[in-house]
Amino acid sequence: MEIKETSLINLHKSHGAKLVEFAGYSMPIQYQDGILNEHKFTRANCGVFDVSHMGQLFINGGDDLTKDLEKIFPIDLQSLKKNQSKYSFLMNDNGGIYDDLIITKINKGYLIILNAACKNNDFKIIKEKLNGKYQLELRENLSLIALQGPGAKNVLEKVISEIDDLRFMHGGDFKFNNLDIYITRSGYTGEDGFEISIPNEIAEKFTKALLDNGSKLIGLGARDTLRLEAGLCLYGNDINIETTPIEANLKWAISKKRIDDKYPGSEIIKKQIQSGVKKLRVGIKPDTKVIARANTKIFSENNKEIGKVTSGTFGPSVDHPISMGYVENDYSSLNTKIFLEIRGKKVSANICKLPFYQKNYVKEI
Repeated sequence: MEIKETSLINLHKSHGAKLVEFAGYSMPIQYQDGILNEHKFTRANCGVFDVSHMGQLFINGGDDLTKDLEKIFPIDLQSLKKNQSKYSFLMNDNGGIYDDLIITKINKGYLIILNAACKNNDFKIIKEKLNGKYQLELRENLSLIALQGPGAKNVLEKVISEIDDLRFMHGGDFKFNNLDIYITRSGYTGEDGFEISIPNEIAEKFTKALLDNGSKLIGLGARDTLRLEAGLCLYGNDINIETTPIEANLKWAISKKRIDDKYPGSEIIKKQIQSGVKKLRVGIKPDTKVIARANTKIFSENNKEIGKVTSGTFGPSVDHPISMGYVENDYSSLNTKIFLEIRGKKVSANICKLPFYQKNYVKEI
């Protein structure tokens, strides 16, 4: 299979990126400063992430588009205002998650940001469910640049001066080099930040402008430690076709007014909301400095296997190993003592509150 490259590949190489294959793309896992320093720089200043491997799906159509999309996604699109974004899911009939995504209402329809490894399958599923009624385009001529950290606004407004009024989970149309770009105030690190959808031909020039104004390139390694500290799920690890949003502790993303409506998995979701679930995603904090990574088995105090870790790392901002995983619901209460099987030994840990790191999103302007 041919490995694809983003429009920033030369910039990555010139900054000493260590490139790895991820979701079919050659992507920077880290740069010369290393993951730890990149993580800390993002938390203290702001980092630039190339996330152009993700899917940008534009759906244009007529008056029925919102109603038809509500048959696919479990959110209230009727009340979504122009340029407002919502987090949601594409699910199967069992409530299993094909993908988690961000839906934004734009001028002629909707923009949906899809995970890189899922985007082609998502496109097929959504196109089939809409039955040819609308124009769907998975744009390959656009890059996606994320600017994240407490200094993100100060850096971005030196390049795009009109972004001051953007609220969290809202977007807008802007210009760079006389070309249209679309910016949302959102991200995947727990910090204030922006995601910029920009034509490929000006993506490198735009990114260099961000770097010239005080930001640094950050790789996928630090993106992962940042999102895990913020308690955010990684598709394929923490959520997948075998988990539902309720099991994943993401019930908040199911619109309350949609609970009695019909969409893929709606009967399962309604039943789980009313009756509970057998397993639940939780935060886990080991009692030692040992890191419990994905697939680590979890045991109760009585040596019963009760679940497994789905993501684990050392949290640089909290200065401690952190993990997320699923446990049987009876063991999901805060401060429940559990044991992690690491290299043949049982390491004590506790169920803890998510997120591990206090999120710093900007919700009011």
